[in-house]
Amino acid sequence: MDGLERALALLDPVARERGRVDDAGYLDLIGDDARPSTGPAQDLMLTRLVPRIYERWWRPTLGRAAKGVFGPGMTDEKRIARLLLALSPGDGVLDIACGTGNFTRDFATTVGADGLVVGVDVSPTMLARAVRETRAAGLDDRVAYVRADVRELPFRDRSFDAVCCFAALHLFSNPLRAVDRMTAALTPGGRIALFTSARTRTAPLRTLEGLVGEHSGMVMFERDELIEALEDRAFVDVRQRVAGFTQFVGGRLAV
Repeated sequence: MDGLERALALLDPVARERGRVDDAGYLDLIGDDARPSTGPAQDLMLTRLVPRIYERWWRPTLGRAAKGVFGPGMTDEKRIARLLLALSPGDGVLDIACGTGNFTRDFATTVGADGLVVGVDVSPTMLARAVRETRAAGLDDRVAYVRADVRELPFRDRSFDAVCCFAALHLFSNPLRAVDRMTAALTPGGRIALFTSARTRTAPLRTLEGLVGEHSGMVMFERDELIEALEDRAFVDVRQRVAGFTQFVGGRLAV
């Protein structure tokens, strides 16, 4: 049984009924009903060019600019994600805004053949490349990709042991609604890992950040905003690491 067949069992009945498997190999729950973009930053994720350069150039370059010269690189990001998620063989993982599947595939090697990693994104071009790269890596027995709106995640509650959302929460039109849906998807004791924007405390830079957010469609989170959001949703052991204009935040859902 491949990963997509295994993932179908986690969908709520309505989503399972309306979904169709795209020729590229991912399950499409959006079709032609995609909601309006939040701005230029999200629009780029839907192009054909960005998926081609995403893993090698786009994501590392933008990440380095946002995290700073001494911030963690991509290899370190994956290590941080694994630590925050406390992954073990057999775990079920939901990778939100998975892009071309670079983190999805990394998680799949950790959870092993008994585990399952489901990558979710809205971009057909990103997902098509993710499927190709995953098949080439021989991981399609434990990985599935779904095109869906994170604000209306199609999975049954308490379906996953861990949820990751790296470099995307600030692009969502209602990010805290997305956090609500991620929380609902977790089992008791489940872990969450977020990598997103973080505002500085310096007045001139805050002005610049406000302008960037306004013109790009990105949300710039205050440094304590997501910590409080997770604690309000019954997460414990909440941790944060700030790097430049970004932050890593993780926690464990109380049992």
